[in-house]
Amino acid sequence: MENWKLAVIAGATGTAALLLLKHRRPAAVLAGSVGLAVLASEYPREFKRIREELPSYARQATRYLDLAIKVGRKIEQLAEGRAALAFEELGEF
Repeated sequence: MENWKLAVIAGATGTAALLLLKHRRPAAVLAGSVGLAVLASEYPREFKRIREELPSYARQATRYLDLAIKVGRKIEQLAEGRAALAFEELGEF
């Protein structure tokens, strides 16, 4: 990879990180996109493969989110049950 491409990628990544820290998300996305575009121009085959596999990544992420929601609901049910028992015990005194 040529030096100028490395500089553009590093500069865009650093700029995007700083803009995210300053809560300027649209500008951070724009700066990050510039870095990704330069990286994609250097490795087109890899980005094509990632683009083709993106739907499977999305399905897998959806499954993980569904699992996290189920776990959260179960924790919520357990916490409600414990809170109800605690109130019942307090009412006995």
